[in-house]
Amino acid sequence: MTRNPAFAEEIKASFAKQTIMGLIGAELSRVEPGIIEITLPYRADLAQQHGHLHAGIVTTIADSACGYAAYSLMPPKSEVLSVEFKVNLMRPAKGEMFVAVAEVVKSGRTLTVVRADVFGVDHSGKRELVATMLGTMMCLQ
Repeated sequence: MTRNPAFAEEIKASFAKQTIMGLIGAELSRVEPGIIEITLPYRADLAQQHGHLHAGIVTTIADSACGYAAYSLMPPKSEVLSVEFKVNLMRPAKGEMFVAVAEVVKSGRTLTVVRADVFGVDHSGKRELVATMLGTMMCLQ
């Protein structure tokens, strides 16, 4: 349950200020209490040497999704920081679009645990899991 009635507007405003998201072309596509989705179209300039989306870019969208999912359940006037995460890269990140879906596992007063799955989506809309992140986010008041 969210403690900040303005969480959605605050997340959208904060996301718009993240220049890295604009640089890579990521968009906020779902904002709900405890759940965030970020989409990213494939671009060759974000790929590694084999043409797959770079692991650093996969991690970037997963981390942002986790942070905002945690933030959505924090009290007003809070800020969120990532303090730890682990990423499992399941398979090469192939697709025309990538979707990071984060959901809060456990929300606490100071620390929140969040899981994000990143999917590669092909031209037909078929999703394939490419990575999973488990992160710990800190609430700063």
